[in-house]
This record gives sequence, structure tokens and C-alpha cells, in this order.
Amino acid sequence: MISRREFLAQSSALCAIAAYAPGTLGAQTSLTPHQYKPFKTIHSICEMCSTRCPITVEKNATHLFIKGNKQAKSFGGKVCARGVSGGKLLNDPHRLVKPIKRMGPRGAGQWQEIEWSEAYSIISDKLLKISNQHGPESIAISSKSGSLANHIFHFAKSIGTPNTFTHASTCPASYKVAAKVMFGSKLKRDLKNCKYVVNFGHNLYEGINMSLTRAMSQAQANGSIKVVVFEPRLSIVADKADEWHMIKPGTDITLALALSHVLIAEKLYDHEFVESYVEGFDAFAASVTAYTPEWAEAICDVPAQDIRRIAQELAAAAPAAMVDFGHRTTFANEEFDLRRAIYAVNILLGNIERKGGLFFAKKSKLYNKLAGAEVAPSLTKIKVDNLPKPQRKRIDLTDPQFKFAAKGGGIYSAIPKAVLTKQPYPIKAWIMSRSNPMQTVSNRNQIQQCMEAIDFVVACDVYISESAAYADVVLPESTYLERDEDVFDKSSKNPAYYLRQRVYETIGDTKPSWLIFKELAEQMGIGQYFPWYDIRDYQQQQVVTNPSLLSRLQHQGYQSFGVPLLLREPKMVQNFRRHYPKAVPACEKGDYSHLLTFKTPSGKIELTAPSLEEIAPGRSVIKYHAETLKQENELFFIQGKTTLHTNSATQSVPLLRELQSSNPVWIHPVTAAERSIHDGQAVILSNAQGEEHGTALVTPGIRKDTVFAHMGFGSKHPEQYPATAKGVHCGNLLPDSVAPISGNDVHTTGISIRPA
Repeated sequence: MISRREFLAQSSALCAIAAYAPGTLGAQTSLTPHQYKPFKTIHSICEMCSTRCPITVEKNATHLFIKGNKQAKSFGGKVCARGVSGGKLLNDPHRLVKPIKRMGPRGAGQWQEIEWSEAYSIISDKLLKISNQHGPESIAISSKSGSLANHIFHFAKSIGTPNTFTHASTCPASYKVAAKVMFGSKLKRDLKNCKYVVNFGHNLYEGINMSLTRAMSQAQANGSIKVVVFEPRLSIVADKADEWHMIKPGTDITLALALSHVLIAEKLYDHEFVESYVEGFDAFAASVTAYTPEWAEAICDVPAQDIRRIAQELAAAAPAAMVDFGHRTTFANEEFDLRRAIYAVNILLGNIERKGGLFFAKKSKLYNKLAGAEVAPSLTKIKVDNLPKPQRKRIDLTDPQFKFAAKGGGIYSAIPKAVLTKQPYPIKAWIMSRSNPMQTVSNRNQIQQCMEAIDFVVACDVYISESAAYADVVLPESTYLERDEDVFDKSSKNPAYYLRQRVYETIGDTKPSWLIFKELAEQMGIGQYFPWYDIRDYQQQQVVTNPSLLSRLQHQGYQSFGVPLLLREPKMVQNFRRHYPKAVPACEKGDYSHLLTFKTPSGKIELTAPSLEEIAPGRSVIKYHAETLKQENELFFIQGKTTLHTNSATQSVPLLRELQSSNPVWIHPVTAAERSIHDGQAVILSNAQGEEHGTALVTPGIRKDTVFAHMGFGSKHPEQYPATAKGVHCGNLLPDSVAPISGNDVHTTGISIRPA
């Protein structure tokens, strides 16, 4: 890596041949060079994807090396290609390092650099005017999930709007909402000890979660796990599986239901577990009677004999067996019941709180209670008094079926609809932090219409993204290597915490998110709702009952406490009690199974959920609902992640851009020949939503009725975001369709493809 001093010397020459947008690093040739300190090691948290792995950064004046934090054992002291490339983000000339305001029509790329004081003044005046005229609920706020959401959503509470949104409905909402309904809270996977896993397209070898990816890859390497993948294309996880079944897009639920049918019909399920912990088994069992492997085969194209065999093999390996509940699969309309059907198989296997199965995070409150001692420190939630109470319901709660979705991050596509239809009431302003709905929310055309119609838009980002290109004011956020943040809970089988720490001095005139929204609140006269002086004061308030935790995290970056614990594993409970003499006594089984409870209306796992009937009649029992995802003459169009990028967030990072700058369209040789398409040929994808130009990748690794492209490319504003101008813009082909209950954007649709 070149030093910033060297970079600035080179950038002055580059500026002679490249025009950079105002406010970007490439346009800032007179910045004061870094004053680097001697070689130093700092522990922090990566942010090149949503996993946020613990990292260790070694740096001096000329070198930057990012690796995994060895304290985080499950992460193995490793990072992925995206994590390694984090340093390239710092000196990217296209990176935004100065506030800018729009000077021409939205999306025209006409900007003027301004000072923070002017930016805050513009935003404050506009928000106060809108709030006074239309109510604070007319302001929508969206953010990337995780650390970035905390402070901007607190700002939302401070101004009195209920309308806050994460990226959940465009990615993980379905499995989280399903877990909330069935178990009362989300679960984790124990892939490290799993002997048999069924995977519905959870591509851990491309959408990398370092801890889970390492666990499965190590298990595969030592031959202790069998991996069976159901996916329409030969993804990397499918390629490395023991079995790959080319399932028809959008039909995953039929196979999941058929697995339950076999387990129940052949009495292979865990009777004792179901009897003790499950509510609604009889209704579910009656429902799946009709969902035979033969029925599923006719819909999903997986042979009935394989479905039956896999169910039997799962049962034989249980409880160290699981059906992975996924992250992002093909996203059909019935996402919610697909995830419930997947959880149902796990319930029948009795793998909850068992090695190789699913489990709940052991946070300090529960862990200390079981240990009978203060084994792990606890974080204190900072309470702010007298926050304004929203006067109206959220815009995504017009239909009561979305009750759980609204609490779990919201339905992102509700924002453009409320802007354009003014229902249930108008949205007049939109503040987005590190969120790019032009790329991630379905129906890009609707997003653009919304951006053109809305009164005021603010974007807070590290680049002028495709969405930020339509903002009135764009605020430059510091990269994750330039900022300190809150202490975060990273508990798994035992309590753990980690900390993001500043690695580099700030480049240009950027600010961290926590400071941006604190200062904006002060400008608006509501600074009393941010009762902390700076981020260090905030951290100290978090650890007020355990002050030493902060110093330990500053030194180590990551720290876990105690020994791993699963409530239904006698050996783990025995080890736990050996460590803690005052621990709660085990039951007659030698474990803590008698303490396993669920935050549901019945207090049990709700395989059938009567409470759903109140908000979604007919949805209590998991059922198959036939659906049409494409027209008869169309091909299925599916999308997914690539190893080298995080959706639309990393395509401008120089190293990653060099490794993958576009997204070729996968198409089967037979399908390609029928359309006179050759490998590497320019093609046009089209449907009722729009038209996209791309390049064909002819491969047998995909179904004949399906085409595939990685997401995050084909930006419609290359003058602002040049790295993503190439390839197919997936969102421009996706219809405005929202899945029941979970509120997910539906990411499977139909397209036609022809030579360009």
C-alpha cells in the first residue's frame, strides 16, 4: 500500500486527466498529508460486510496489514478478501471527504462543496420546517443495520418519527421474523459440530461469515460433516457440497415440507422434545400429511427418493444435524413460511440447544444467573428521558400482518410508496445512512420517481452512491478505519464483546456517524437527547457497572467470558458447573433442559401459531401456497452475492473493483443455443419492469429455465459512481412485490434474454 503522502503526489497528476466530483478525495489535492505514527497494532472491527469480523490492524507510515483478531477463536484470526481490501478504501480518489450540496436537478451530478456548518444549517432548517408543517412522522430514516443504525435511529426518536428502516426486508428479515414467531427470538447455528447440514442456497463460501464459513469448511476438510445443497445454480457452496440438487427457483418450501412429512410419517422425529417443548404439533402434522416427497418432486424437480433418503439421513445424524435457515435464498413470495418450514425440520430433529444444531446466544444476564456469580460483565443500556412519543403509526403498519416486520427493521419499500401515494400519510423527507435503495430495493424506477418527487433527501455515506446522487445534501462519513464506536455484544455460546477503534487519522473533512447526528441534533435544538460528550463518554456509560471492560477491549479488541454452554448438552453443563461451584443444579438428565423457555405466547416453540390468525387469517399453520413468479415464455431471474463484494457497498473499492468489475449473466448452454447466444456475447435482459444490457456466461452450472447475476452492478449514475456502471442492474428488473408477514422484497422474477 502506498502512503497517503505518495498518493497525494500521484493524485495531483491524476486530476489532470480525471475529473472527480466535488467533495471527493480526488478533488482535494491540497489536503495536509498524514503525520503517521511509528509501527502500531490496533484491534478493531471490519465493516467491509455486515458480519463485522474482529480484526487486528498493523500499520506504519508505508504499510497497512489487516488480519483477523486471534482473540476471536471462532473467526480463526482470519479475514476474507473484502476485509483485506479495507485499506484501499482510505485513499480511493472517488471517496467522499467533504460535505456537498446539490446545485442542479436531482441526479444531474451538479454539486458544490460546503462546510459542515452550512450542511447542518440546511438540514436543520428543512427538517424543522417539514416537521412543523406535516409532523415529524413525515421524515423517514433508513440505515445500514448494525453499529451505523444506533445513533441515526436515536436521532429519529429525538425528532419523534417512528419511521426507521434497516436493510432487513431486502435480506434477512424472513428468517428473523419466522424465528420471532416460532421461538420468540433469533437462533444461531453450530456448524462446527454439525454432522449433516441441508442448505437452501445459504452460500457461506461467497456471502462469507468468517466464523460460520470457517466452521463448515473445517468440518468438510476433516470429513465430519455431510453437506447437501438445494440451489438452482452451481454456487461455490454447491460446488463444494457432497450433493447438489438443482431445485426449481421459488419451490424450496415444498422440499422443506416434504422433509417434515417423512420425519413424521416414518416416526423419525424426536418425540420427547416435541412433547416437552412444542405447541401445535398435531395441527402441523395433519397439514404435512399431503406434502409427500412425490408431491414435492412434481413441483421442485428433486427426486422423491432423494428427498426421502435425505430426511432419513438427517434423522440418523440428529441431533447433530440441521437444515440451515439461511440468509438470502431465491426469495419467493412465501419466504415466511419457507423459513418456518425449515425451522420445523430442525424442531422435529430435536436439535435446539444441542451440539451441531441451533441455539440461543448466551448473553451475560442469563449466563451469570446460571453460574450463580458475576462471571461476565454486562452493558448498561443508556436511557434518555422524555423522548418525544410518535403520534402516528409507522407507514408499514397499515396492514397488521406486518407487525413483526415493522419491529424487525421495517419494510423498506414502504418509503417510496408513501412518498408517491401519500398513503397512509405523506413522507416529505428521507435521511439515509450508508444505504443505497437504488440498488438494494426492488423496482428501481419507483425509487427514482420517489427521489424526484420527495421534498428533501439527505445521504450520509463514504461514496456518492447511486442513491446519494439524488440527495440534496451528502454528508461524508468516516470509514470504519477512522472512527471509534460503541461497545457491542458478540455473545454466542458464552458472553463476548468487541470494540471498533480508530486506526487512522481522519482523511479530509469526514465525521463518524455518532458525531454527525449528535451535532445535527444540537443544531436543531434537541441536543438534550444526546447526553454524552463524545464516543468515549458514551462507551463509559455503557460499561458503568464494569469499567474495566472498556480498557480490556481497547487492549484486546475482543473478549469472551466463561466456557461454552448449550442447555441440553450434559457434558457442557457438567463442565460449566465444574467451573462455577454456585451454578444452578442440573436436572435429572444432567443438563439444563428444564430451564429452556421461549418468549412466545404459549411459552413453547409454536409450530402452529394461533396468534398469527389475529393479524393474518389462515396463516397459523405452515402451508404451501402456489405462486407464479414468471410468465410462461420467460426464464427465472435470480440473484446472489459474490465472494468479492457486499451487495452494492464495495464495488468502488479499488482492489475489489479490479478483481470483479461486472456481473456476467449465467445461462445454460441449451438455453443459450436456442437464443443464438454465445459465451461472452452482449445480451439484453428485459421484462415489464425494464431492460438491462449484460454479458453472457454460458455454463452448465445453472438450470435451463434460469439465469443468474450477482447484485450490486449496473449503476445508472456512472459519473458519480464509476465503478458500478458496468453490468446488469438487478433492481431495475425486479417488480414491486412484498412477501406476506416478513415483508421481504421478492427477488425472483421472470425475464426474456436475447443477443444485443
